[in-house]
Amino acid sequence: MGSKESNYGNPLIFNMNLGKPLNFTAEDFSQTNADGRPIIPPTQEQKYILDKNGWVLIPGVLTESEIEEMREFCYRLRDDPESIPEHERSTYGGPLQTLTDHPVVVGFANEFLASPHLQSEECYGFRMEMSFPALRSAKDNKPFPFMPHNGNGMFRLPGDCMEYHCIPGKAYLGLTRVVWEFNPIEKGDGGTLFVSGSHKAAFSAPESLHDPNSALWDTYSCPAGSVIIFTEGITHSGQPWTNKEYDRVCIFNAYNSVDRRWTRSKPHAKLLESMPPKRQTLFRDAYVKGNLVGAEYGILY
Repeated sequence: MGSKESNYGNPLIFNMNLGKPLNFTAEDFSQTNADGRPIIPPTQEQKYILDKNGWVLIPGVLTESEIEEMREFCYRLRDDPESIPEHERSTYGGPLQTLTDHPVVVGFANEFLASPHLQSEECYGFRMEMSFPALRSAKDNKPFPFMPHNGNGMFRLPGDCMEYHCIPGKAYLGLTRVVWEFNPIEKGDGGTLFVSGSHKAAFSAPESLHDPNSALWDTYSCPAGSVIIFTEGITHSGQPWTNKEYDRVCIFNAYNSVDRRWTRSKPHAKLLESMPPKRQTLFRDAYVKGNLVGAEYGILY
């Protein structure tokens, strides 16, 4: 048999109108981001890996000039915040703003989070939860602790935000974390740790998982400018940074469904107002009925 990828048809998802199937395709979702850049949908392999493992790495997404500018901005946020206008003084601001709806991120969110009836070409079908920086050095006086958490997302009750659901041909990530790495990462440096597949685990974690050297833990190596996407329903942990040549410089963004909210985090009001209108829809309030920009809200039943 050849290696050609197959499409076995759309998954059967019930709508609210007496069980009539909710039919949609990738073309029904946003095709460009707020900057007019074409959305980059995940490949079949990337979807398979993310569903199987609970996390996926996409290497080398950013250009060298983007990496340098964004890394420098992260250091300014930490070391010289007064040099940045107050409303830009967060990882929502400056050059990092373009990462909030980067074409790769929107592609994954369209597949794993977005509501078809709550999106248009002027409005995303998902929302952004939070953003924060992580600058870690081997010289830190208080190294970031090893602290395993989450897991078993498939068996969380609805409304948990950390839940994970899937049916043949479709998966829902729940609260979704997106990590942008601005320096290279080698295994053993101190990148994020994952217990691959634990978002689907039906058993409680064994005691051995509390050892950071356990074979249960996976991590990654990647060039600067890479992005890691994972469901918060997977067991994961930070760990101390050990590379003495350079720091870990990254930001952690998070996304959710339109009807869910985990935090009250938002960009500064002045920054939000200055964003392109479509990017602003990432930060709309969490509710369903009528929560659509640029199109008439459709009756679902």
